[in-house]
Amino acid sequence: MEKIINFILLKFSCIKISNSNWEKLFQFVKFGFVGLSNTLISYTVYVFLIMLGSHYIVANILGFLVSVINAFYWNNKYVFKVEDGRKRALWSSFCKTFISYAGTGVVINNLLLLVWVDLLGVHEFVGPIVNLFITIPLNFVLNKYWAFGKRK
Repeated sequence: MEKIINFILLKFSCIKISNSNWEKLFQFVKFGFVGLSNTLISYTVYVFLIMLGSHYIVANILGFLVSVINAFYWNNKYVFKVEDGRKRALWSSFCKTFISYAGTGVVINNLLLLVWVDLLGVHEFVGPIVNLFITIPLNFVLNKYWAFGKRK
């Protein structure tokens, strides 16, 4: 499937991009799809818990915990695949994924939520959406080069 999409993009694109750069772009797109599923899962848990009366920070943390498991599974299986003949230390990758997402999904996200909701009066349902513009690029870099990066 990847080769077909790459061929179509190369054939109908006026831009000349090397195969290596197409692969990096396609990897980022796949990361985006995983991120979309994470966002839907996390946001669904977040809204559900708020509707049950939870504080928005508690709801955000629980949504994070559910979504990080989803993120690890799909990033490991689909986005940052292990090269043939190589093995990945799953526990190490999971811990690094958790730390990466904790840094952006809990620490940065919650600090920004405090700014948006408590200081600037942004609705608590909108704050997490605004945060995506900051956390998605950070998560990609941390996952690509640290959590799922090649071991030396």
